[in-house]
Amino acid sequence: MPLLLFDLDNTLLPRDAAFRAWAQDFLAEHRLPAGDLGWFTTIDGSGHVPRSTVLGAAKRRYGLDRSMDFLLAHYRRGINAHIQCPSSHIQALNAARSAGWSLGIVSNGGTRPQLEKIRRVGLGSLVDGWVISEEARCLKPDPRIFEIAAQRCGVPPTGDWATHTWMVGDHAPADIAGAELTGLRSVWLHHGRPWPELGYRPTLSAAGIPEAVGLILSARSAPGPRRTAAVPSTAVPNSAVPNSAGNSMSTAAARAKPARHPGATFSRPPSPSPAQAQTQAQTQARDQARDQFRSAPTRFAPVPPGTAGSATATSA
Repeated sequence: MPLLLFDLDNTLLPRDAAFRAWAQDFLAEHRLPAGDLGWFTTIDGSGHVPRSTVLGAAKRRYGLDRSMDFLLAHYRRGINAHIQCPSSHIQALNAARSAGWSLGIVSNGGTRPQLEKIRRVGLGSLVDGWVISEEARCLKPDPRIFEIAAQRCGVPPTGDWATHTWMVGDHAPADIAGAELTGLRSVWLHHGRPWPELGYRPTLSAAGIPEAVGLILSARSAPGPRRTAAVPSTAVPNSAVPNSAGNSMSTAAARAKPARHPGATFSRPPSPSPAQAQTQAQTQARDQARDQFRSAPTRFAPVPPGTAGSATATSA
């Protein structure tokens, strides 16, 4: 069964909007200048700056006589109170489910706050499984966290599982690089930004979850992960062209060859060129080595729920 994995913050959930709402409440509660909202959003870094840095800087800036524990608890309660999952995202997840996809969440962050978000907005009933970096003791872009997610979603990460798996996320170094390293295809949520990296790129690019899921369901295939030394940022298309189903898909997807879907029939492909044959042989050798490594008894040992591990993340 094909597998569709999603990042949580600023992908399934508009985390930055919730942060801004909390920051507005914080400024009003402490009778601080409302114009300082921009200062908060800048130092927050979309959740990728440690909370200790954000809250410590705020404490010094405003001379707050509050402990860090108090400020952190205030922040956790506030941002989770404002978090929500848009109805358009829920509809997209249901559409993917109806099309036969297994669904999962892969999130960097603390176990407790991320689980609270998942449960508060009802995502737990919409996906097959999830993994959070703290309890898994590994972080995106480590391929292991994607493999754990696949197993928890009922898709054994063996054989050609990666060729039937997509990752959707907004953070290039974690979500898209992780997909690239694991051999997954990916959709980057650009949120109006240019692609920031040169060494790798997403398979497709989309403005948000509804478009991303639509591209994946309608693209009969986007190209597989490319492994190039350097790719110019202009290589990632943000424009879309209509396909025969009336949906939009990127130019790259429109030109791509059909992907394998359950029940589909295909004509015999042409013989590969010598360069393609060499690439295929290297890929097969890599996959065989990875499968052997995965067969080790401790590779997928269950991670006790709620157990804090050595891997930590700042996103929250």
